[in-house]
Amino acid sequence: MDVTDLRRKADQGKADAQYGLAVEYHIGLNVPQDDDRAADLIRRATDQGQMDAKYSYGLLCRDGTGVPQDDREATRLFRRAANKGHAGAQNELGRCYKLGRGTPQDNDEAARLFRRAAEQGYAL
Repeated sequence: MDVTDLRRKADQGKADAQYGLAVEYHIGLNVPQDDDRAADLIRRATDQGQMDAKYSYGLLCRDGTGVPQDDREATRLFRRAANKGHAGAQNELGRCYKLGRGTPQDNDEAARLFRRAAEQGYAL
């Protein structure tokens, strides 16, 4: 789908298009790189329940890219996507537990989450 179609569908509120356009803004593919615009589009897709967007918005919150840095919000978003089976979110939530970022440190829970991600083929 070209960027014109993505914009049109994103403006219509289509979560997958909002997420796709956000990725293009985040990496500067076919549009000028703009982390603030990417974060806004990812948040909108997240609010509609788009799983990859929840994971990606968690990464933005963790790193403070285009949004204020917030480990607790990142952990909350990773947990929501991980509970729906998103392998990347399971891995990131495992890291949160391993490092005690946004949640109390818990190595057993971290190991469980890393295993769940690995069982889906997610490589560290």
